[in-house]
Amino acid sequence: MDESAGVAYRIEDLAHLSGATVRTIRAYQDRGLLPRPERRGRANVYADTHLTRLRQIAGLLDRGYTLSSIKELLEAWDAGRGLGGVLGLVAEVEGPWTDEEAVRISRAELDERFGGEPDETAVAEAVELGVLERIPGQEDVFLVPSPQELSVAAELYDAGVPLAAIGGHLRELRGQVEHIASRFLEFTTEHVFARWLGPHPPSGRDTAEAAELVRRLRPLARQTVDAELARAMRLFAQRHLRRHLFADESAGPVDETRTVALPASTMTAVEALVGHAGAAEFVAMATERELCARRMDTLAASRANADKVDELPPHAK
Repeated sequence: MDESAGVAYRIEDLAHLSGATVRTIRAYQDRGLLPRPERRGRANVYADTHLTRLRQIAGLLDRGYTLSSIKELLEAWDAGRGLGGVLGLVAEVEGPWTDEEAVRISRAELDERFGGEPDETAVAEAVELGVLERIPGQEDVFLVPSPQELSVAAELYDAGVPLAAIGGHLRELRGQVEHIASRFLEFTTEHVFARWLGPHPPSGRDTAEAAELVRRLRPLARQTVDAELARAMRLFAQRHLRRHLFADESAGPVDETRTVALPASTMTAVEALVGHAGAAEFVAMATERELCARRMDTLAASRANADKVDELPPHAK
């Protein structure tokens, strides 16, 4: 059949030209991925737009997109947003957020790295946590999405940490890191991406700009966490060392921090004065200054009272 514009296809012709089966075409229609055909008499008739859409779906499936994601992308296309810009933005968000490359490891190599004895419970937990991924058809080979994470676990195990404790620690850490990631996304959405979240769909140019910003901002979260983790580890490691090595020598309690609720208006004023990073130190110094001032007032008052007593006549003392 001729493929020129305006040509009408039967579903069998459409299946032949697109490479999809008749059953698949009908399934796409039921899921809203493919427009309904035109009804002419007693026959359903498909057009070139249906053939183009089927080829788009096939291309997206080849790139690894799920049918749910494809539906969202095609709806964006139908709403007037350039599919190229949308695909670029999706690719930036769904692409790898690390330079690490996944590797494969055999079950024998895995057992050797963790004591040499098979531990089915530990392997099952590692698979549940995503540290290991099973490969269909290969019982004794695993995919390791993050070789660095597996190496950390191996180092901890060599240092004497039980595998169960490593898994529990990872679960706890993951929850905290996911909270940090969520806050970073909320922060960037509010201050960076809000302009593209209006009532009207973003244009192809908008989505391309957003994709470029995601590419630029992607490493910032990790860099910030790395810097803050290094600072916090140094601070708490020093405190931990003093607490355990110099406990008998210390004259007083080890310096620790406490969380104190302050009025939001107070913190806003402080941050306006010294910035967010210096707010905690400013409050601590201001408090210390007030305490010092009160001690100075007490000393001065004690001296003044002593002088007054010295000035009294003998019979009044």
